[in-house]
Amino acid sequence: MSTTRTNIQVLTPSRKTQHPGDVFTVGLPDQTFIFGRVISTTATWTIASNAGPANLIYLYRERSAAKQLPDLAALRPDRLLVRPIMTNRLPWSRGYFETLAHVPLTPADVLAQHCFRFPMGSGVRYFDDLGNELLEHPEPVGELALDSFRTIDDEISEALGIPKVPN
Repeated sequence: MSTTRTNIQVLTPSRKTQHPGDVFTVGLPDQTFIFGRVISTTATWTIASNAGPANLIYLYRERSAAKQLPDLAALRPDRLLVRPIMTNRLPWSRGYFETLAHVPLTPADVLAQHCFRFPMGSGVRYFDDLGNELLEHPEPVGELALDSFRTIDDEISEALGIPKVPN
């Protein structure tokens, strides 16, 4: 049996369904925590028509020594640690994300426009979180893909200057 190593720590696994507005925490190797929020549970992560929906999440720069609900003022779109990310339920079921509370989203909690890049041939096209093609590509630009807890670990590690765990 192989063990997947990550910088993000296993907290409490959960099989509960995610909901927009859920605030969750992620444990770091130095025993501090960062926070995230579920923005949507119906995001379109590919241009293929047969793909299921994804969880669109934000991860924030706010860091704490305590695993408790942070000041919600720190969980704003202008305080993102990394680009918006689409993922499945595995980060929760494996315990890498632990939901702390449900706080309904307000318009101020969400970017005015989500934008994700999708390489095609020799070019790039841009889509929103519902699969609609965009002519403009406002920042921050994510990747139109389903991220695993491993790729999320790499994103967080890179943003915080923590050496990535080798594959």
